[in-house]
Amino acid sequence: MRLAVIDAKKCKPKRCSLECIKYCPKVRTGAEVIKVNEIATISEELCVGCGICVKKCPFKAISIVNLPERLEGKEVHRYGKNGFVLYNLPIPKKGYVVGLLGANGTGKTTAVKILSGQIRPNLGKDEASWDEIFERFSGTELIDYLKALADGKIRTAVKPQYIEAIPKVYRGKAEELLKRVDEIGKADEYVSKLGLENSIKKDVSELSGGELQRLAIAACLLKDADFYFLDEITSYLDIYQRIAAAKVVREVAEKKPVLIVEHDIAILDLLADLVHISYGEPGVYGIITNPKSVRVGINQYLKGYLPEENVQIRDKPIEFDMFQPRESECEKVLVEYPSFTKTYPKFKLEASSGDIKVGEVLGIVGANATGKSTFVKVLAGVDKDDDGRVKLELKVSYKPQYIKADSPARVIDYLRAINPAVETSYYKTEFIKPLRIDRIMDKRLSELSGGELQRVAIVACLLRDADLYLLDEPSAHLDVEQRTEAARMIRRFAMNMEKSVLVVDHDIYLIDMVSDRLLVFEGDPGKFGKASKPMNMREGMNKFLSKLEITFRRDEETKRPRINKPGSRLDREQKAKGEYYYYF
Repeated sequence: MRLAVIDAKKCKPKRCSLECIKYCPKVRTGAEVIKVNEIATISEELCVGCGICVKKCPFKAISIVNLPERLEGKEVHRYGKNGFVLYNLPIPKKGYVVGLLGANGTGKTTAVKILSGQIRPNLGKDEASWDEIFERFSGTELIDYLKALADGKIRTAVKPQYIEAIPKVYRGKAEELLKRVDEIGKADEYVSKLGLENSIKKDVSELSGGELQRLAIAACLLKDADFYFLDEITSYLDIYQRIAAAKVVREVAEKKPVLIVEHDIAILDLLADLVHISYGEPGVYGIITNPKSVRVGINQYLKGYLPEENVQIRDKPIEFDMFQPRESECEKVLVEYPSFTKTYPKFKLEASSGDIKVGEVLGIVGANATGKSTFVKVLAGVDKDDDGRVKLELKVSYKPQYIKADSPARVIDYLRAINPAVETSYYKTEFIKPLRIDRIMDKRLSELSGGELQRVAIVACLLRDADLYLLDEPSAHLDVEQRTEAARMIRRFAMNMEKSVLVVDHDIYLIDMVSDRLLVFEGDPGKFGKASKPMNMREGMNKFLSKLEITFRRDEETKRPRINKPGSRLDREQKAKGEYYYYF
């Protein structure tokens, strides 16, 4: 079965020489395989799948893929002729948290929209009736759910993926928003459990990303719904807030079914009972598997092979190093910095002295609002410490936590302005292809999604000429594969170019993969923060995880970090020994 997909945003017939038509062998024989109006359209019935148009298109707007015949007639939804196709749907189950894990662009959000009643599946056609939909899903676990959805007997609540849009659709105090949506009388309880006490008096437009995320979670769960759908609950949240959010979701799941889309595997592993894997070609097609146990599903996804489906979804597995630390690789010191304090009207940071080594990646972890960004700004010389003790005179390249792109510039022009060498083979191999920037080079910055913008910002940061590179939350909006590629890219950059990199992130997987040493922040968020000296990974993670009161172990199969179930035998044993991080 052949699938031809045209990216409508990339296809620009007025700016090309219609190479797709010019070089198509079937067109030359007189067949109308490709037509061009506003954009190109391809007849999947007449296309022979030679792939010439894919290679010749100057804007990389065409994708031609061959799919197994078993998928023919199994389309759940298609976004128009030559548009993205979704196959299969996850199954909400009463009394369970069902996870959905997969690459961005493979239909996870589309699946949520269908199951929550926001869009009706069209079965790959212009439109499908409910009777046709019922016939398609007859005999499956979804049939009763879809019939109830069609009859309006199911009420759903959805937490959207991109919470940055909330201030655009709601103006007013956060407290007023929660009162408006609270249908179960638990607003005060959720405000307390999610740590929103100091946030609800603020106007929604004044909230940080982390505050908006927790507000969106609370607003969703306060609705009296039959099913809850949460699309990425961890973006902008620190690990403390992620654990708190996971506990609240689990409480809701004891009475109501929950489906969660999440890229933080540690949290998904802790939270979900079952998991569906979403795989395919991003932006082209997506296939959702049958449910799997959480451990089995996550391990199969990391290995890149799904045995039940007999499908290889990735060229290479996502691997985790068995042993830490790695700081012995870094000997030469780039700079030493003194202990210092930085005081604001309502916040004070105390930082211990330390050093940053050449060619190392220094991971930075800690709760939000404990001074991590302040620490970085002082080292970079953007802000001065109280006594003017820090004078490092370093050139710093900084990727901030919150990224905005209102510029009409194309991605290629933006990156070329930062470093003209971006188009050389080295940068293409090391930076552009691993994060798939080559697919969005002709897009304008203002058109990019959150994940695309994040990937461009990471590459832009590393392209600059600097002594010290700082990336604040590079994992936000990235899927698991993109986070892995970003981690590998950052480590190779640090070692090969002998550059020093500081990475602030709340994804334990990314920190574990990328860091040589660790710097831990503690304190009272929003009031006081204290930065430790740089420590080896075991010492740093033990210090950090002990405050969280959670322990980690290695998965026997993939060596990935796994959070021990609170109160389990291994959890109690590790805590008794003071080994919170990878007890052997």
